[in-house]
Amino acid sequence: MSLQDKVSEAIKIVQEHAHVEPQVGLILGSGLGDLAEDIKDALVIPYKDIPYFPESTVAGHKGQLVIGELNGKQVVAMQGRFHFYEGYNIQDVTFPVRVMQGLGIHRLIVTNACGGMNQSFEPGDLMIINDHLNMTGENPLIGKNDDTFGPRFPDMSEAYSKDLRKLAKSIATKEDIKVQEGVYAGITGPSFNTPAELIMLRHLGADAVGMSTVPEVIVANHMGMEVLGISCVTDMAIGEALEPLTHDQVVAVADQTKPTFIRLVRSTLEAM
Repeated sequence: MSLQDKVSEAIKIVQEHAHVEPQVGLILGSGLGDLAEDIKDALVIPYKDIPYFPESTVAGHKGQLVIGELNGKQVVAMQGRFHFYEGYNIQDVTFPVRVMQGLGIHRLIVTNACGGMNQSFEPGDLMIINDHLNMTGENPLIGKNDDTFGPRFPDMSEAYSKDLRKLAKSIATKEDIKVQEGVYAGITGPSFNTPAELIMLRHLGADAVGMSTVPEVIVANHMGMEVLGISCVTDMAIGEALEPLTHDQVVAVADQTKPTFIRLVRSTLEAM
């Protein structure tokens, strides 16, 4: 079965449940899924009920699609995402983005928890992503291209929309929310980086590092979607002063930052 057929089948099942046309897609990362609880008139569809959707296996990812109204916009939110390190292939990881686009989504807000490598950052900071480094060694567009999705060689000169970044920064100023801006390095994980790897990534120009986002953003750009990326800095990943880290610590800091994160996303969504 072709990718187009699989996407069409998944869209059909979602549309049988939902009777709204979503305008904005949300991908909610580690510890940040509570935003989906604010969606009004919500329809919740477990991933296991959607054809060809993988299942989330990581703590902090509920594993369901939530469709409804948030701050005046019809949204579809992934309450939990998929990661390459979970054993799924890169096309499976990005499959929901294609389904979102097929549901009518043209703007995507993607979030994640990350390690901060810029020494001016602090745990709990929010970083608006202005670019990324794909350090995964993978690309979800490898293979025969389906021109109905997008071009063989998609442009990535503005992978993260300048207009949406400008909007988010203006909202942050208005709401008195401290935000950073920088480059996100996407790695496969699941091991955290070594000190030498972190120093290398910083020298390459990255301000933060994480194990998600990049594949979804590549696919979103392939299909002509506007993307806003927001990272929650959960720990400092400074190679010269690296301390042991656990996933529980990552989720704990993301939990503390949730109220500010939710306020920024909701206000930005309302202003779109």
